[in-house]
Amino acid sequence: MNSGHQHRIFGRRAQEHILILASGDKVRHMTVRPWMAALAFCFVGVFSIGYLLATSYLVLRDDLIGATMARQARMQHDYEDRIAALRAQVDRITSRQLLDQQVVEDKVDKLMEQQMALTSRHGKLDNLLDRAESSGLTEKDGAPTPSSPVQSYVPDVKDKRASLSGTGIEAIEKQLASGAPADATPDNTTLAYVPATDTVGDRADRIFSKVTLSLKDVEQDQRSRVEQLTSDAGNAANAIETVLTRFKIPMPETAARKDDDDAVGGPYIEPESNDGFNNSLAALDGALTRLEAVRSTAESLPFRNPAIGKDVTSPFGNRRDPFLGRLALHSGIDFRFSPGERIRPTAPGKVISAGWTGGYGNMVEIDHGNGISTRYGHMSEVLVKVGDTVDRNDVIGLAGSTGRSTGTHLHYEVRQDGHAVDPVYFMNAGLKLATYIK
Repeated sequence: MNSGHQHRIFGRRAQEHILILASGDKVRHMTVRPWMAALAFCFVGVFSIGYLLATSYLVLRDDLIGATMARQARMQHDYEDRIAALRAQVDRITSRQLLDQQVVEDKVDKLMEQQMALTSRHGKLDNLLDRAESSGLTEKDGAPTPSSPVQSYVPDVKDKRASLSGTGIEAIEKQLASGAPADATPDNTTLAYVPATDTVGDRADRIFSKVTLSLKDVEQDQRSRVEQLTSDAGNAANAIETVLTRFKIPMPETAARKDDDDAVGGPYIEPESNDGFNNSLAALDGALTRLEAVRSTAESLPFRNPAIGKDVTSPFGNRRDPFLGRLALHSGIDFRFSPGERIRPTAPGKVISAGWTGGYGNMVEIDHGNGISTRYGHMSEVLVKVGDTVDRNDVIGLAGSTGRSTGTHLHYEVRQDGHAVDPVYFMNAGLKLATYIK
């Protein structure tokens, strides 16, 4: 045998197969090599596996589709649940915001009411404080200014609605922006309940509460000041009345009340407000009215010294007459004056006598009301005439030595109900009233 056909047991090549095809007279053959057989086997195997897989897919397709649809349905339900939860959260937040806005509007309404009340009180207090100042109860620089703290706390809100929708609410939000955000939105990974945080309404409520407390403190301070002024006005009126009573001067409010009751009337209507602060203002008004009445009466009477700093040359009372040398009543007080020095009255009044009057020489008599008059004698020249109304600062004449006089001086006399009284009583009373009258 040839060496090409003989092989060893190990490593012997596989024999090639010959495929013979006969068709009629034609005979064909084809050599089937080993690799071709392997390739055909692989192809058949792959085809078989594919067929089996396709068959399995067709068999299991409905189950796979059902499982996929169920999973998608579960995912859809989960997302719908999340959307519903978020929508509910948004509704809660929106409702809370609307509620907060309503709370802010209500608070602003209350603040505006308090502002209107304080504005109304401001006008009344200004008038009363001016009256108290003119009565000597307060100083111009030290007068209480109750309106200054209202402006520090009460915002200048001209239109509540516009302020809430525009710059006003922005200003409030700036004051409220110091805390944590009011809205909290849960993320997509959880639907757990989100605890309520500090909202704008809560912070607004706290701030407005502080403002309200501050306004109450301001009101309490105002009321304390008003009560103090009322007490001071009452004490001053009592002090003046005590002095006037000693001189048997009728109290002006008694006469005024009697005159006013002669022509008054009308149906009874309940007062506009029973507010305690308004009552205190009414009490202060009554005290100031009483003080002004008695103070006006006191200022119209000769309680001042007609010759401050001048020497007294002869007091009131019995003395030896300088011309006759015997005992006589001196009905006034003599003050040393320089010739031509100006003489002013001790209180306002009406001139009832002006000119030469016997031993008085050139004399001016002034009526001050309530039966009290003053006389100024021995003047070198009279500068007023009967019927003139004079004030304390008007010059009524010049000092001289006319009439029964031994030298230049002023004879000052006070008369009550036509009788001469010691002017020292009036001047001493004037020292006590110095803090209450001008």
